Amino acid sequence: MVTPFTGDGAVDYDGVRRLATYLVDEQRNDGLIVSGTTGESPTTSDDEKERVLRAVVEEVGERATVVAGAGTNDTRHSVELARAAERAGAHGLLVVTPYYSKPPQEGLYRHFTAVADATGLPVMLYDIPGRSGVPIETATLLRLAAHERIVAVKDAKADLFAGSQVMATTDLAFYSGDDTLNLPWVSVGAVGCVSVVGHVVGAEIAEMMRLYRSGDVSGALAVHRRLLPVVSGIMTRAGGAIMTKAALTLVGRSAGPVRAPLAEATAEQVARLREDLIAGGVKLPDGVVS
Repeated sequence: MVTPFTGDGAVDYDGVRRLATYLVDEQRNDGLIVSGTTGESPTTSDDEKERVLRAVVEEVGERATVVAGAGTNDTRHSVELARAAERAGAHGLLVVTPYYSKPPQEGLYRHFTAVADATGLPVMLYDIPGRSGVPIETATLLRLAAHERIVAVKDAKADLFAGSQVMATTDLAFYSGDDTLNLPWVSVGAVGCVSVVGHVVGAEIAEMMRLYRSGDVSGALAVHRRLLPVVSGIMTRAGGAIMTKAALTLVGRSAGPVRAPLAEATAEQVARLREDLIAGGVKLPDGVVS
């Protein structure tokens, strides 16, 4: 979930509540992750993170799972964020691989177990070497799976074979962390996806998952292909938070600007995004559809 801001860059807490309701009630997301990277967590304060989380839990916590981003490249800080999230009512934690520092696998193991030991909440690991610089290797995932509160993986590593090996030998629940691979991941055993494009096509993704699980693979594939322009428009031309906020504006659900060092989508990018959304069947306020 992106973090809505006002025009002057402050967190829009009323907007947070409205967006959470829209994502759950209209877009059929059955869970929300707040203060992840898409939520611009590097540029929100600990106090802002806690207030956003409390607002989301109060608004939709009785009908959706609310997961708090608690990962940083500082283990002590991550532990503090995890404990604050538990106090604020989070149902679970998302903990990203420590970025920039490029710790060894033993360091990753100690980092993740320290956060998991800090609270009673279930933990989803976030494996995204393209941004963090270090993958969580299969052997490390197998070790981490023994921890009673490390229960899931958000995979943005795009290695379906490695993920399949882990799923075959552990109880870790895998989620696609890459909207370009949502259906392929589910086909090899993932239980769902942590989606960015779900801000505007969450209901369609939910339908794709339903079709696949009911045995209608061709129907799921048709939805996957129909959404390709939307995924391309949001995920391949600029940062996810940038294009997601642009997409929300186009569908009449503005979440405000992004914070520096991010920059707003250009007029050209917005024009192309509008074409992508229409091509993917997204209904815009003027009623134009593909």
